[in-house]
Amino acid sequence: MTYSIFNFQSLLTVILLLICTCAYIRAMAPSLLDKNKTGLLGIFWKCARIGERKSPWVACCCVIMAFSILFLQ
Repeated sequence: MTYSIFNFQSLLTVILLLICTCAYIRAMAPSLLDKNKTGLLGIFWKCARIGERKSPWVACCCVIMAFSILFLQ
């Protein structure tokens, strides 16, 4: 069996954490993310928008991911 350094579940965990972190930062200090809406740093602004607009879905995914990490591994 081969093990990869970066598997799919790790990728999903990193994406969820990025979305949640960006949404939290934008809620606390909107000026940090609002000035960079384009370019490489625009990814963080887009993640914050996803976290704000799809927050019930993101929360559900976080709960499912936490359950799978705690109980299924």
